[in-house]
Amino acid sequence: MAKKNELAEKLLYQPKNGYDRLSAADAKAMEKYCGGYKDFLDHGKTERLCVEYCVELAEQRGFRPYQAGRKLKAGDKVYVNNRGKGIMLAVIGAEPLSNGANIGAAHTDSPRLDLKPRPLYEESGLAYFKTHHYGGIRKYQWVTIPLAIHGVVVRADGTAFPVHIGEDAGEPQFIINDLLPHLGREQGKKPLNEAIPSESLNILVGSVPFADEDVKHRFKLGVLQLLHEKYGFTEEDFISAELEVVPAGRCADVGFDRSFISGYGHDDRVCAYAELAAIFDAKKPKKTAVCIFADKEEIGSEGVSGMKSAAFDKFMGELCAAQGVELRACYANSFCVSADVTAAYDPNFADVYDKKNAAFVNYGVGLCKYTGAGGKSGASDASAEVVGKLRKLLNENGVFWQMSELGKTDAGGGGTVAKYMAERNIDVIDAGVPVLSMHAPRETVAKLDCYMTYKMMKTVFEQA
Repeated sequence: MAKKNELAEKLLYQPKNGYDRLSAADAKAMEKYCGGYKDFLDHGKTERLCVEYCVELAEQRGFRPYQAGRKLKAGDKVYVNNRGKGIMLAVIGAEPLSNGANIGAAHTDSPRLDLKPRPLYEESGLAYFKTHHYGGIRKYQWVTIPLAIHGVVVRADGTAFPVHIGEDAGEPQFIINDLLPHLGREQGKKPLNEAIPSESLNILVGSVPFADEDVKHRFKLGVLQLLHEKYGFTEEDFISAELEVVPAGRCADVGFDRSFISGYGHDDRVCAYAELAAIFDAKKPKKTAVCIFADKEEIGSEGVSGMKSAAFDKFMGELCAAQGVELRACYANSFCVSADVTAAYDPNFADVYDKKNAAFVNYGVGLCKYTGAGGKSGASDASAEVVGKLRKLLNENGVFWQMSELGKTDAGGGGTVAKYMAERNIDVIDAGVPVLSMHAPRETVAKLDCYMTYKMMKTVFEQA
């Protein structure tokens, strides 16, 4: 019997719950790490706020803005802020960039509601903002929850100023109304995706009319009067504004054992923070370590702040030029972890998962060989060599990991920035935290998986 058990132990792949093998030291470090992550999540409700907080943390740790032509030596810490919506950081390694870089690429945009260019209107004594949803949301989840507004407004004279309303004590919050159940018989017959039309995601912002009864649009004007007094802008200024509506409130521990974190924007800020903390803590990386916060992943990585942009190539090209290295040679020898979340198995919705290939909470960081949809459409599909390299690194450094797919083949699909790194001739694999309720206003992650994703990124930066 003993020999049979030994053979089973040797030959069978049997993933184990992380808590059955977590050391006391790692358990303590995990709680400390997750405390820092919760601060990051609360500070980073939008991609702009993530970049601002990242710069603050990075400069405290010796990172400085990079200027083209600056000579760099091993250990130097630099960053480039891409238009306030993306950021790239690097710690220069002991080896030349001709040997490649170790790259972590995450995104800090999350599904949300954006205000339309002309959002403010009134109807039947109520004032509203019209919205245009950003990324893949389930619209019914956004009604009757407290909302906050963050962003920037550029006035007609070109001056820009930030707007943040709804997070601090004493500030007003906002809400989208839903239909009462007494009158919702027909609504209840509709599919979830149709019960709340996009054009009904209108935010209630006021109801006190302007004092002069002879003025048109008194309810709209009442809101504009308040905005002009506080921020000094007019209705036309909305046209050059970027205002994002997100769930209000702080993240929180979940469960009697406090093993989970619930909050807005785990996808993909939970992986972005893992990269950031890892590049802060990496000890004398052999190869140059690069951390990326990209924007626009939720809508295809488009635009000047997305992963398709040449901003990353410019940053890496300038680092390479400082060492007399050709950019293409650097890319060809680089290794990238596309640090993005995966779907955690939820027994309440078991029919959409392939249980043998799903990621489970508390089993560690989820490696994902390919994403895409159906027949792997839109995926980069990491090679056996790339998967084997990361698997070996994690096993040798005590990082708990699991292989995963997003769900059953015909159930749907998704994408990451991985294919845009692959297009640059960079070996890449997806890996990240399994998430429950992905893309909901509040998502849930396990602390153990968050911590193991950090350990993975630190290992990659130091040793890959």
